[in-house]
Amino acid sequence: MARRVKRGLEWLRWGCLAAAIGVLVVFLVAQGQTFDVSYGQSPTRTDPIREGEAGELTDTTVPSVAEMTALVAANPVTRLPGSIAQWDEQQVRAAIGATDVRILVAPPGLDEAERDRVRDVENANITIMGTQVTGDPGQVVADRLTGWRAQFAAGDVTDLLLFLIAHIQDRPEPPDADTIRYRQPTAAELEPVVADLRATGTHGMTDIPSAADAFPNGALFVVLPRQQAGQPIPDYGSALTSVFPGKPIVVMYGEWVEYHGPQAADFAEVAAAGFYGQYSDRLSLYAYPQRNILGAYLDRVTDVRYAGLFDRPLPYQPFDPVRVALPALPWIFAACAVVFLVLTARAVRTAAQRRPGASVRMAGLTALAIEVSGLTGDTTDPALTRAIATLQSAREAVAENLPDQHVAALLDDAEAELDHVAKTLKRREYRPAVYLRGRLA
Repeated sequence: MARRVKRGLEWLRWGCLAAAIGVLVVFLVAQGQTFDVSYGQSPTRTDPIREGEAGELTDTTVPSVAEMTALVAANPVTRLPGSIAQWDEQQVRAAIGATDVRILVAPPGLDEAERDRVRDVENANITIMGTQVTGDPGQVVADRLTGWRAQFAAGDVTDLLLFLIAHIQDRPEPPDADTIRYRQPTAAELEPVVADLRATGTHGMTDIPSAADAFPNGALFVVLPRQQAGQPIPDYGSALTSVFPGKPIVVMYGEWVEYHGPQAADFAEVAAAGFYGQYSDRLSLYAYPQRNILGAYLDRVTDVRYAGLFDRPLPYQPFDPVRVALPALPWIFAACAVVFLVLTARAVRTAAQRRPGASVRMAGLTALAIEVSGLTGDTTDPALTRAIATLQSAREAVAENLPDQHVAALLDDAEAELDHVAKTLKRREYRPAVYLRGRLA
């Protein structure tokens, strides 16, 4: 009976050591792991499109440089055929005052040669191509939603002109102003739009780009031409949200796209700022078809959705037992270490082992390994792990009655590894010679 109890305690002791080693190894490996949570790759197109392949160029031509120079010399404002830029003439005229500021306005969608001819007109202080405004010192761009909305919904470049004129005259730049005003659409304006949306889900464009990725549950689309600058524009978005509650609604005025519907407060500005912040320069210079602009906007909505910022649940995470158990591993390790230390101390005191010298040394080195494990880091973990594994091999050698020389060699290897750990930690009291001398004194 006593022999069975002794054997059981021995199994328990070494089982606790094995468990401690296993827990330690798992814990150390887990420290080096990283977790990458991804919402998946957005399916939008990422390959570049060469100039002219998206319908942004037109067949419009401009006069020769000499002809345009003569026109600019004769007129403060020269508009070439096809020009779309608009502005508040009263404000701009007041800002110019007596200054000789001459403006050349060209159409959008010119090819590179035509654009170069326009830029070569040297007596124009300000050049506008499409809605892109340039002058001294360079191009003026909008930097907020109100400016982009005026520029692309109505071709209104009033703010850009006022800023550039103030710079030419060396005056402080004027404050930004929101030149777009909305009005409630009339019943005559709203009824045909509602009828089209109920029948087909679209108004103003039949060939809507695929919106399955941007709006998986479907959306309604209203596409309208560029609006008249300085005139209130009908607010179809707000009106339609009351007719179609809970339905995503995309309204397009000229080159300006806006979203209304669920989560608009959180999402609309994010999508618009990202889209026009990236593409405003090209949209101002070229004559992209509305369908292509709408398609690019839907791609941006898709990217935002796949980024997890709008109406997208967290990605699925499979059950990870290591992650769940990781907080408990130090406690499990401590419990195993305590049990092992208690049983080892008992064995050292009471048992007459086959090789008492080797067994006592093994117990001391094991206790040392457990004690320093809480102090180790990246530079010492490998040596500590090798020492613990070697101690396990020594225990198995004793159990299998292998030669004393083999057991001693294993203990020498383990002691050398632990000595390396102590030297790296700069803790002399944990060097095996010092530690075992104190334990066995």
